[in-house]
Amino acid sequence: MRVRVCFHDKCFDGASSAAIFSRFYRERINPGAEFLYTGMTHKASQPFEDGLFDGDENVIVDFKYSSSPLLTWWFDHHQSAFLKPEDAEHFRQDRSGRKFYDPSYKSCTKFIATIAAEKFGFDAKPLAELIHWGDIIDGAQFASPEEAVGLATPAMQLALVIEAAAEPNLVSRLIPDLAALPLAEMIQLPWVKHHLTRLLERHRRSIDVLRERAEARDGVIYFDVSDLDFEGYNKFVPYYLHPDALYSVGISSSPVRAKVSVGSNPWKEASAEVNLATLCEKYGGGGHPRVAAISLGPGDLVRARQVAKEIAAFLRQ
Repeated sequence: MRVRVCFHDKCFDGASSAAIFSRFYRERINPGAEFLYTGMTHKASQPFEDGLFDGDENVIVDFKYSSSPLLTWWFDHHQSAFLKPEDAEHFRQDRSGRKFYDPSYKSCTKFIATIAAEKFGFDAKPLAELIHWGDIIDGAQFASPEEAVGLATPAMQLALVIEAAAEPNLVSRLIPDLAALPLAEMIQLPWVKHHLTRLLERHRRSIDVLRERAEARDGVIYFDVSDLDFEGYNKFVPYYLHPDALYSVGISSSPVRAKVSVGSNPWKEASAEVNLATLCEKYGGGGHPRVAAISLGPGDLVRARQVAKEIAAFLRQ
C-alpha cells in the first residue's frame, strides 16, 4: 500500500502534521503502508500538478483542498483552505469520513491528533511533545518576542532547519524520524546538524538586516528583503525589534515565488482587528486571520511591492 502524503513544505506545522498522520495511519489503518512525501508550496500557479496523486491512498495535510477523485484524506485549518467556491462545495458534499476542516485550531498538528484520537482510536500521547510545539509555533503562542527569536529550544532550532534549509527534499527526509524521535534527538541527526550552525548564524544576521531595513510607522512595520536569501526569516523578528507595532508587511523572494507576508503582533492580540486572511484573499492569497501571505510569480517583484505598499497603507489607516 503506497500512501502519498502532500504537506505544507518549509513549515514546522506541515512537517509535524505529516508525521502525526503517518504514525496514525500506520497504527490504526495499515501497518504495512509505504509513505511517499511531497512538500507543497503556495504559489501563483495551480499547486496540484498532474500525476501528483499517484498513491493507493492520497493525502493532503496543512494545505489547500483538492477536489480530485484520487484524494482520499484531507486535514486543514487555514481560513483560505479552498482555491475556489466549487472546492468548498465539493468538500461539503464529501461523505467519506476522511476529510476534515476546522479553522478554529491553532495548528493542523493538533487538529489531526485530535481527530485521529476521537474518531479512529489513535493514541497520540507518545507524540505529545511534537503536538505541543506544533501548536505553539504555528499559533505564535510564545510568552515573549525574546522567546520566539531566541531559538533556545530543540523545537525552535528544528523549526529553523525545516523552514530555512536550502536542501531539496530535506523535510520529506525528516518526517519519518519526526514521527518517532524526541525533538532533542532530532537536532542531533547528522543531516540536521549539517544545516543548523550555518542557519543560526544566518538568523542572527537577519536580525541585523531587519533592524536596518524595517520601517515602523503608524503601527505597521514594512520591509523588503527580496534581494537577499531570506525567505525563511523568523517572522517574529519585526515585533522583537518594534514591540509596539501592531502589524508587519514584508516582501521576500525565492526561485519559485515573490511573497508578500502580512502578520499581526501576537503580543498585542486584543488590538488586532483586521482579518488578514480576508485581506490577502483580495490579492489571490490567504492564510489565517492573524497571519497570511500572497504568492506571486518568481519574477513579479514590481507587483509584490505594489501590493505590499497598498496593504501597509490600508493597515495604517
